Amino acid sequence: MAENKEKDDITGIETTGHEWDGLKELNNPAPRWWLWVFILTVIWSFGYWVIYPAWPTLTGNTQGSLGWTQYKKLESEQAEIIFRRGEFLEKIKTATLEEIQKDEKLYAFAIAGGKTMFKENCAACHGTGAQGTKGYPNLNDDDWIWGGKLEDIYATLKKGVRSNHESTRISQMPAFGKDGILKQEEIANVTNHVLHLSGQGDADAEGNTLFQQNCASCHGAEGKGSREFGAPNLTDVIWLYGGDKASVQRQIVNPRHGVMPNWDTRLPDETIKQLTIYVHSLGGGE
Repeated sequence: MAENKEKDDITGIETTGHEWDGLKELNNPAPRWWLWVFILTVIWSFGYWVIYPAWPTLTGNTQGSLGWTQYKKLESEQAEIIFRRGEFLEKIKTATLEEIQKDEKLYAFAIAGGKTMFKENCAACHGTGAQGTKGYPNLNDDDWIWGGKLEDIYATLKKGVRSNHESTRISQMPAFGKDGILKQEEIANVTNHVLHLSGQGDADAEGNTLFQQNCASCHGAEGKGSREFGAPNLTDVIWLYGGDKASVQRQIVNPRHGVMPNWDTRLPDETIKQLTIYVHSLGGGE
């Protein structure tokens, strides 16, 4: 005699006989399609165990009939990256800076490569964001001692500043205090004039006269600097070693001369080109 099973009043589906706090469990079997998917995944898993590494062994795992490993996959992907990178580098070797800048894909590659090389070689002095610090120029603004065009930046990177390169960028400001060129009072007057050039303090007639006699040949009569001599513009508010009175006077008395290495002996030319493109793109490039 068949057992009478209870049916749910609302759905008409038989219950399993389980009940919790008045809630009865319906006897709903899994859909047929779900069962077939489960069977297929089980079959597929056996195939996966044969083809790919799977069962754990004393030496690690079974190798699989394909001999696939994550290390081989990594080697293959790295080889592809190196190959593609090599293609771009070959193009950069023969292309001019202007051609690189005009080629969308080549430009994007140069920016990415230049950014990486900057962090590895330049960030220690100029900062990771190229913002600079005292004694190291900010490369984000448009204040350039030696020029901010592509060819100017390239030459500075390649030859350096006061480096060992035979054609290095070089400028030499006399120590007006230590060499006895100017007296203490005269240095104070020149300091006042330099500050006045950038809108700080009142005019100093004596300081102006001394400036024209001793400084104008490099910085210009109006103090706007000269890229030919690597002389900074004194009329803006951008200072390499500080713009307060004590810092300006200290630089006149005994100037500091920073050194930037020539990168042509450390980096290949295609890398220097990428750095040039990247630095130029930071916002201050001309």
